Amino acid sequence: MKLLSQVEAVDHALVKAGVHTGQGTTNTWDEAAWLVLWALGWPLETALEVNADEPHALANLVLSPTQLAAIESARDQRIAKRVPMAYIAKEAWLQGLSFYVDERVIIPRSLIAEVLVSGSLLPWMATPPKRILDLCTGNGSLGILSAVQWPESFVVGSDVSEPALEVARINALRHGLQARMQWQLCDGLEAFSTLKEHERFDLVLCNPPYVPHTIMQALPAEFKAEPSLALAGGPDGMDFIQTVLPSLHPLLNEHGILVLEIGHEIDAFGKRFPGLSFVSLSTEETDEQVLLLLASELKTHFS
Repeated sequence: MKLLSQVEAVDHALVKAGVHTGQGTTNTWDEAAWLVLWALGWPLETALEVNADEPHALANLVLSPTQLAAIESARDQRIAKRVPMAYIAKEAWLQGLSFYVDERVIIPRSLIAEVLVSGSLLPWMATPPKRILDLCTGNGSLGILSAVQWPESFVVGSDVSEPALEVARINALRHGLQARMQWQLCDGLEAFSTLKEHERFDLVLCNPPYVPHTIMQALPAEFKAEPSLALAGGPDGMDFIQTVLPSLHPLLNEHGILVLEIGHEIDAFGKRFPGLSFVSLSTEETDEQVLLLLASELKTHFS
């Protein structure tokens, strides 16, 4: 059996089993291709179809019994145990960058990543940010993307989970950024209550737990495999945001900005913070899941 036939077979098995995607892929075909190529140890950009003009291409090879067994093992783990493919491969991608992941962290998929690399924030910045805070950093991916985007910046990543910060340190080392990054174990903003003026941030990124309780209960098994601490946002998804938002403006410089992801909870956000001004940042998927808030507006609203 050749490569394309194996991807087709795995895709069929994933569909039949009713697996859920959305943790690195958006459909079962891409998930099947990822699984097969990972099991074979072949590059993910490997062409799947046989090409007569390239007789030595990987797609032309007849797979060995050992290779077929490796694919079967990965397929069974994905289906029977509902293990997300990123956890099986110990890898995920965000805006083209590779990140190590395991069960200590949620699989990176934040829409803030698109905002960071698209230039959407530039109209709101007089100068490139020098100090950046990645609040609820998880595996560190947003902080690392920021450090890559702004090479003169210093990034602090904070999280309530020490195991998550262990993964973030792995990724900082992986991208050679450990000298420009600092990891802070803290619950909310408690570790930043005594910031000196020169330690304030020009940019705060926050992809917090925002999944409402009813949706948490109905999550597919693949998403329940992720740390619930990084997902569960209380009755309306706003518990963590309510805790930190009123106290965040003292952490920001005068012209600083907050970029906040809220998922599908724009109505709940409006009910919790009536009258608070914000800008909705557009992404390919939505116009209502990533908000930009100015330090000045936060200060006016919460002072």
